[in-house]
Amino acid sequence: MTAAIAGVDVGGTNTKVVLTTGDLDVLDRVDLPTPAHDGGAEITAAALDAVAVLLDRHGATLTGVGVGAAGVVDTTTGTVLVTGNSFTGWAGFGVTDAVTGALGVPATLDNDVNAFLLGELATGAVAGETDVLGMTLGTGVGGALILGGALFAGPRGAAGEIGHVPGFGDARCTCGQVGHLETIAGARGIADRYAERSGRRVSAREVADAARAGDPHAAEVFRTAGWGIARAALLTAGILDVTTVVLGGGITRSWDLLAPAVEAAIAAEPPVSGAPIRLARSVLGADAVALGAAARVRARLGATNPVR
Repeated sequence: MTAAIAGVDVGGTNTKVVLTTGDLDVLDRVDLPTPAHDGGAEITAAALDAVAVLLDRHGATLTGVGVGAAGVVDTTTGTVLVTGNSFTGWAGFGVTDAVTGALGVPATLDNDVNAFLLGELATGAVAGETDVLGMTLGTGVGGALILGGALFAGPRGAAGEIGHVPGFGDARCTCGQVGHLETIAGARGIADRYAERSGRRVSAREVADAARAGDPHAAEVFRTAGWGIARAALLTAGILDVTTVVLGGGITRSWDLLAPAVEAAIAAEPPVSGAPIRLARSVLGADAVALGAAARVRARLGATNPVR
């Protein structure tokens, strides 16, 4: 009977569950709607029902469950601390206690951006690297850091939050502060900046389509976003001497629009170390968070792993 690990990615709309071998090879996966407003117990139960289906399908024995979740989490207690309005009854819920109580196996909890980076480190675009900045360009901009081969959260858990670094204009961020990277490089920010320029409110995907069709306002919005991404990489290189960046999220699908500005900005102000900046796009795609969560619990189980 196959010994398997489950990785769970709990998002505000969908939950993804992957079943992997001990080497993190994906045996199977399932996507399901997240019952995001039914409370923590229901959110967890829905994911564990999917785990049970996958185990039964493959005749596998479960050894551990890793969970990646949107929001601020306490990895020590396995509790969700803060969430946005996409969830009800999720903040304050003890995820790992619920998983272990239901299935009798070890469980871990990370926030989704940390899990994304752990996935790409374990078996993705930056496998084997020891120092990496992870950036997710979705509705907002998330960040995480690997230093010396391990996640670095900082003394208050906010290390790597590159999306909320100031110096990127004067627009107000969703967090209430001004000039954060998220205001120009996240999907919401791209839509907002385009609306300011054009007077039209459309989605970030439609802004990208307009840029490819020759709309100068849309093209400038993506040039600004590319400049911001490059500045984030350069800041990280200058402060931490970290020159490898892995990027994921829906906005990276418009890399053809971002890349010229990113490359130009990096070429104009290279790191003082002289080391080249490597920008790697996610190769795990939608599996990255769930695989990173699986990698985290695999490390807890003591398997040989670049994550510790």
